[in-house]
Amino acid sequence: MKTPVPLLCLLLATFAVASLRAEHEGKVQILLLGDSTTEGIVPRTLKPEGPHLESVIEQLLAAKGDLKPCHVINLGLSGEYIRRLLDTGRYEKAASKLPGLDWIFIRYGLNDRGRREGFIENFPKDFKELIALLRRDHPGAKIVPTTVIPYFADEAATTEVNDLILRVAKEEGLEVFDLHPRYAAELEKGPNLLNYRRFPVEKVPPPYQELVKPRVIGDRVVVMDNEFDAILGHLPGWFGDRHPNLAGYNTIADETAKWLAAKMRTP
Repeated sequence: MKTPVPLLCLLLATFAVASLRAEHEGKVQILLLGDSTTEGIVPRTLKPEGPHLESVIEQLLAAKGDLKPCHVINLGLSGEYIRRLLDTGRYEKAASKLPGLDWIFIRYGLNDRGRREGFIENFPKDFKELIALLRRDHPGAKIVPTTVIPYFADEAATTEVNDLILRVAKEEGLEVFDLHPRYAAELEKGPNLLNYRRFPVEKVPPPYQELVKPRVIGDRVVVMDNEFDAILGHLPGWFGDRHPNLAGYNTIADETAKWLAAKMRTP
């Protein structure tokens, strides 16, 4: 879940501009905090014109026809986990001073599980620390812990993460946006429909090197969906990357908009 350095620099610059331009008067302000499954760097690279997660959420909410205009700010970042968000100062620089936030969705846990020492004990502590900061800096915002999507090869690992998220939410008196069931249901329609393919180019057999050459980024073949599945799908690990493609992000956007619209209509 790592982001190439040039892309990361570009993304951080983009987010810096976005934070400066954040509108608040007359618009419902929605902040997305999370890792690469929120950021979407590969779909942004392959299809920069989008629309991407934050724009799709805005458009779906607008399509409801009875809601105030919404502005969605996506501060997801590849490789991030809560401790890194806090310790690097990125929270303070990018999120703490955004004006007029109404909703804050928090979706961490995938990287935390792999990179935070003492995950079971420390992830809940980190999560509560972030919630405390958000309450301090954005007292008018509704904070929404969000379950992670199916990502690990072993679903028990995903369940472990989500159980901790549910526990923290209960202890903090917060309502959870349970994204996992909808995403899992969509995956049942086809296990690879919502994921892009990212595969080491060196592992592509020589006869197909020329074929994949236009789809190589760095040392990987990267395609949004099933473009090469019929030819390369037999290679071990071809379907190993479980990050969302645009279809995956549209699933996340659709479920987010449905959940949020219902809450916004509730007096």
